[in-house]
Amino acid sequence: MNIKKSILLRVRVSFLVVTLIAGAIFYRIATIQLVEGDRWRKMSEEINLQYRPVKATRGNIYSGNGSLLATSLPFYRVAMDPYISSENVLKSGIDSLAIKLSGFYRDRSAAAYKRMILDARNQGKKYLILNRKQIGYQDKLEMMTWPVFREGRMGGGVIFEKIDKRYRPFKNLAGRTVGFLNEDQYGVGLEYSFNDFLEGRNGEALFQKIAGGSWKPLHDAEDIKPTDGYDIVTTLDVNIQDVAESALLRQLMNKDAAYGSVIVMEVSTGHIKAIANLQKNKNGYGYGEYYNYAVGEQGLTEPGSTFKLLSMLALLEEGKINLQDSIDTGNGTYKFYDRYMRDARNGGYGKLTVREVFEKSSNVGISKMVHEHFGHQPHRFMEYIKKIKLDQPLGFQLKGEGIPYFKDPEKNDWYGTTLPWMSIGYELKITPLQTLAFYNAIANGGDMVKPLIVKEISRGNAIEKKYRPETIKSNIASEKTIQQLQSLLKGVVDRGTARNIKNETYSIAGKTGTAQKLENGRYTQKYFTSFAGFFPADKPKYSAIIVIDSPKGFNAYGGDISAPVFREIADKIYAQDMDMQDSKASSKEQPKVDLETFPYIRAGNVEELRMICNSMGISNHYAGDETWVQSTVSNKSIHWVGNEVEAPLVPDVTGMTLRDAIYILENKGLRVEFSGKGRVASQSLHKGSSFRKDQIIKLTLS
Repeated sequence: MNIKKSILLRVRVSFLVVTLIAGAIFYRIATIQLVEGDRWRKMSEEINLQYRPVKATRGNIYSGNGSLLATSLPFYRVAMDPYISSENVLKSGIDSLAIKLSGFYRDRSAAAYKRMILDARNQGKKYLILNRKQIGYQDKLEMMTWPVFREGRMGGGVIFEKIDKRYRPFKNLAGRTVGFLNEDQYGVGLEYSFNDFLEGRNGEALFQKIAGGSWKPLHDAEDIKPTDGYDIVTTLDVNIQDVAESALLRQLMNKDAAYGSVIVMEVSTGHIKAIANLQKNKNGYGYGEYYNYAVGEQGLTEPGSTFKLLSMLALLEEGKINLQDSIDTGNGTYKFYDRYMRDARNGGYGKLTVREVFEKSSNVGISKMVHEHFGHQPHRFMEYIKKIKLDQPLGFQLKGEGIPYFKDPEKNDWYGTTLPWMSIGYELKITPLQTLAFYNAIANGGDMVKPLIVKEISRGNAIEKKYRPETIKSNIASEKTIQQLQSLLKGVVDRGTARNIKNETYSIAGKTGTAQKLENGRYTQKYFTSFAGFFPADKPKYSAIIVIDSPKGFNAYGGDISAPVFREIADKIYAQDMDMQDSKASSKEQPKVDLETFPYIRAGNVEELRMICNSMGISNHYAGDETWVQSTVSNKSIHWVGNEVEAPLVPDVTGMTLRDAIYILENKGLRVEFSGKGRVASQSLHKGSSFRKDQIIKLTLS
């Protein structure tokens, strides 16, 4: 009986406690809802309303000839405030709108879209994401004509949330140079180096947090509009860049090399026209652009024989040698202290003139001369390196430039063998860009200009900053020495280690380089091959350097590996550059044409030209189907060659009548200006280059 009473007592106490707790909960709910409701609702709004950043539109990156290399394209996520539109607007347009949405997104039925919108309206929702798929600007324009949406933000409740995405019209062309910038502000290339200009200034707008953690924008008078970023105008030429990448890739694949770099620079200005860096993929198949070896720290290497040009500059400036002096290179082996210097040719070259030592790239010859004249005062040799500032970074516009490495004669790591090996490009490290800047100075008559890759920063038509050509060092050597060095570099191509790239159309000057690679403190049978030079040699317009690392196969020398890439790039640039061709043509006696046999016909409409030739009894042949052609003469007969004018690039109108040229160019959207009389002799925009609509092209007639 006592146990029963005890259990009943416990049950009653427990029930009473539960009842009291429940009563307290109901009391607190009533108090929050009825008494403290306004205070808590205000606090909720404060928590769920925030001023959040609105990203500015990132600036564009352009090539030197106006082609778009990188831009931010607007994409949109479509949302809706279903509560804002009037009953009449929604009722009259909801069915048509649902059909439009279903047909566009193809992810749910029209009935499902209608139900989703009406349910959200009935629940009082002020923000509904219709679909998370992003749409383009043209799609946005189309949607703004749809029922309900056509009433706009305040009448129909449609919300287009803008999302910018970086887009490259030329895909991976100059990919590493254009670069990237990720969300953590880490990046490379122009996107990273010029981010302060490109990123603009973010704005600020009022947002409300909604279910699911999303934020919906609210219109507020306090909103701060973002300021878009500046545009960057580079010195790059998309045509030369394409040529450089294609030629480099072809040779890398042929030789199964580890990586390669190309830089093409305009001699007088230092404007970089192309930078290409291709490295073998991790899987061993194909090549991609993962690091800027042409400029960066990992591109610092022992340059090998291209550095011999500096040795010759020092020797000539000191007045120690004459190009006709004789040097005995013996059997190709010479001992400096405890190390042997060797020439590439077995058995050596014997006795050579100083000119031949350079043209044949004799290690023994160069090192003997430098050791003889500078061995007791190596600091004098180092002064020439410092004079032309090869021991310092160039201050290039891209971040991450490699810092040159040279030994100091006053330090403990300078040995008796250091100078002989340094004279032929060992025991030092410089980047390809620094080597090219030196060679470009020789081409430029002795003035070393600073390499430039960005020439202008602008917004709209207003230029914020202009980068003009800058001279690092004037007169790096006497005029006589510069002329001698130019002659030596031309001799390398005419008679020396790069004679395989000699051609009769235009002249090339340059130097081959082949350096054994140092791995784990020992020199291996892997090579770093290079060629640096300029063209046309008699009137330099472009300089370039090609480096290829660890090519496989026989004859892994700069003349066999890198020089042919230089020639291929130079050939294609020369073919596209009318100024160089005109200069070449004017320097030679023009061939006499038998006008009684062949009239002066160079280009035009094939039907008209064939009719003229046939009426005059001139043999002419054409097997193509192009409307526009150019002429060649072979075996007293004219052969018509198709002239591609329909491609989305600047066509070649040289040789055409003004009427034909204007017809073709203006149909492509170009504006024509001309001077002179007769047929088109030259055009300001190079054939095959890209262009902007309404861009001006100037024609010279003669």
